Amino acid sequence: MLKLDSIVRRYESGDSSVTVLDGADLLISRGESVGVIGQSGIGKSTLLQIAGLLEKPTTGDVIINGQNARELADNEKTAIRRNNIGFVYQHHNLLPEFTALENVMIPLLVNNISRMEATNRAMQLLDDVGLGHRANHNSKKLSGGEQQRTSIARALANNPSILIADEPTGNLDPSTAETIFTLFTNLIQRTGVSLLMATHNVEFAARLDKIVQICNGTIVVKQSPSTALE
Repeated sequence: MLKLDSIVRRYESGDSSVTVLDGADLLISRGESVGVIGQSGIGKSTLLQIAGLLEKPTTGDVIINGQNARELADNEKTAIRRNNIGFVYQHHNLLPEFTALENVMIPLLVNNISRMEATNRAMQLLDDVGLGHRANHNSKKLSGGEQQRTSIARALANNPSILIADEPTGNLDPSTAETIFTLFTNLIQRTGVSLLMATHNVEFAARLDKIVQICNGTIVVKQSPSTALE
């Protein structure tokens, strides 16, 4: 489903150079959930940006559904992001001038789905995340947990095969974070989508299929939660 092969990401600034990823390899199968853990600044977000085709690696290959992104034009990468990848971030990034329903409808309408079908699909997704009763509320009037649930519904709007989540519970209190994570993983299991999630929460990561950590720019598969931060 998703393969990162010998990924190097180097940032140049004048005469200086910083290498964040240095030969990182990762394979995610269909329906598999993978947690990326570790301290801030080690390259988790960079890895997710590259996996989601939002950032180009310096060298290496990103292969999605058997297709090597290195061989694709920018408009082709955009089509893959639109049709195959859903994104959930720490900050919900909802459009505050629109309702929860409209926020979930937007990616469907951009994908040329009819308004009636987009409305029905968006309402079903909001029902799935327990927000059907809040569909017509302006998004800025929703609680933090409700906003994140709306962003999860939006990420699933176009039936992606891969979901990329960057600290999706990082802005929430522990109780709300637990609720959102449980909802999140239940939806993942039910839809069969593959998940790549960066998190500081080792307990959450341990409930996924696999834990990996970035060490010196490469990816190490952790065998158990107890070894996750060694």
